[in-house]
Amino acid sequence: MSHQPPRKPDWLKVRFPAGPRYAQIDRYHRDKGLHSVCRSAACPNQGECWSRGTATFMILGAECTRGCRFCNVEQQTPHAPDPEEPVKIAEAVAELGLRHAVITSVTRDDLADGGAAHFAAVTRAIKHQLPACRVELLIPDLQGNREALATILEARPDIIGHNLETVPRLYEQVRQGADYQRSLQLLQNSAAIAAEIPTKSGLMLGLGETGAEIEEVMQDLIAVNCKRLTIGQYLQPTRDHQPVIRYAPPEEFDSLKQLGLELGFDHIEAGPLVRSSYHAEEQSKEAGDDHSV
Repeated sequence: MSHQPPRKPDWLKVRFPAGPRYAQIDRYHRDKGLHSVCRSAACPNQGECWSRGTATFMILGAECTRGCRFCNVEQQTPHAPDPEEPVKIAEAVAELGLRHAVITSVTRDDLADGGAAHFAAVTRAIKHQLPACRVELLIPDLQGNREALATILEARPDIIGHNLETVPRLYEQVRQGADYQRSLQLLQNSAAIAAEIPTKSGLMLGLGETGAEIEEVMQDLIAVNCKRLTIGQYLQPTRDHQPVIRYAPPEEFDSLKQLGLELGFDHIEAGPLVRSSYHAEEQSKEAGDDHSV
């Protein structure tokens, strides 16, 4: 019997993108041929974030080598990385006057290092172009390649993020090609290689997980010294994607935030529309990062 999707509640209504700052960033992406995960992943906060003058850049193309059933990014054979992209991204960050740049990518299992050298080049280019800008990276699992991770960390990003997305039981169903323990190990390796660079992860609710499973994941993250977390509601991009099992009410996110802080997280951003880079600069400030240059 097919799953009957629940009705989307009122608290998930999103304001239509508008405003001069939104228009500026939208036009800049189009003119420069840059990719934004805000649009590619159909993020519900695109209007708010772009209107505030923040954006998450997606590097290494717009085609992904994996086909996670929750994600709206296209699965296709990707093109070779653009050697000019690091400079283009750095120029965009500088011209848009960003103080906190978030850089993510599609998963590039076709590349020996998973795109690590490209992440490092983008990080260095931004720090050279705009030294005052903080660089937050949201990276794929690099297929567990510790040397590739070390390459990224050598470029000295300010934050390393890698999302677990959901609970271990649902990986085979939702995150084909990913491995829960491998993702946890990446976060642990990052803390071991560069303890001074904080790590961050993200989870989605509404895929069929239980509260006990979410708590176990939170404990796993604390155990590998990952103390920053975002928790949001999964939204089904199209009818072909993983269905929403339920919509978690706002008070459930509040309870999870409180639980996480009690477990030892430094900062948790939790709410129905929260995504990995939502209020990223504010998250960094509240977690106590030093913004002095």
